[in-house]
Amino acid sequence: MSEHPLWPTTGEATITAFPVRRERPAPAVVVFPGGAYQHLADHEGAPVARWLNSLGIAAFVLRYRIAPHRHPLPLLDAARAVRWVRHHAASTGVDPARVGVLGFSAGGHLAGLLATEAGPMLPEGPHDAIDGADPHPGLAVLCYPVTDLTGPAAHRGSAVNLLGRDAPESVRSELTLAHRVGAATPPMFLWHTADDAAVPVDNTLQLAQELARHQVPLEVHVYPSGRHGLGMAEDNPVAGDWTSRCAAFLRGRGW
Repeated sequence: MSEHPLWPTTGEATITAFPVRRERPAPAVVVFPGGAYQHLADHEGAPVARWLNSLGIAAFVLRYRIAPHRHPLPLLDAARAVRWVRHHAASTGVDPARVGVLGFSAGGHLAGLLATEAGPMLPEGPHDAIDGADPHPGLAVLCYPVTDLTGPAAHRGSAVNLLGRDAPESVRSELTLAHRVGAATPPMFLWHTADDAAVPVDNTLQLAQELARHQVPLEVHVYPSGRHGLGMAEDNPVAGDWTSRCAAFLRGRGW
């Protein structure tokens, strides 16, 4: 495990590498902890990376910028993280063709933004060699994600922390994941609990419906009960099933 600054000019965003030893280059997943764009939940970071390592997958935990920083800074951090992994693939034993993302709650929203963004996602400068790498993930895993910033199921706290209280409806709509799905969206694995009191399950169901409509390969699981923020869900014998389901999904996609 080793932590690295993400940008050459600021140390606020970092990436922590959890490499694996394999004879051939390993697939990789960048992990985005949740926290409503207000804090970053530790239990959705390193423990998840170690679980991915147990599957033979290199993991990288991103500490992205949160409030008072606003959009697009978290998205720029997410894109930079995938670029960083691909740029350093040779030294970390990673296959640059197999880099995915996994996020929880607001981190799931961020992973979804990255997976549905067609633009270059580059800052104004300064630029370096890392910026030349592809920022688009090959797959995305969204765990009880915030996906809606506009409708009845919207998570207002995440929207306010990401965009501010006075963000126009058009901007919140633009960053609602179901409105961003297209033919280039990569395969996705989604899971949620039906009685999530913080981020309603409609967030996952609405996104899943759009993914299916666009014929994007997907797998979705809704478990009957469980509090928001379960993480690995080791204390929930039903929702804890998500890790084995996700492992099968990752294997099926070549991860």
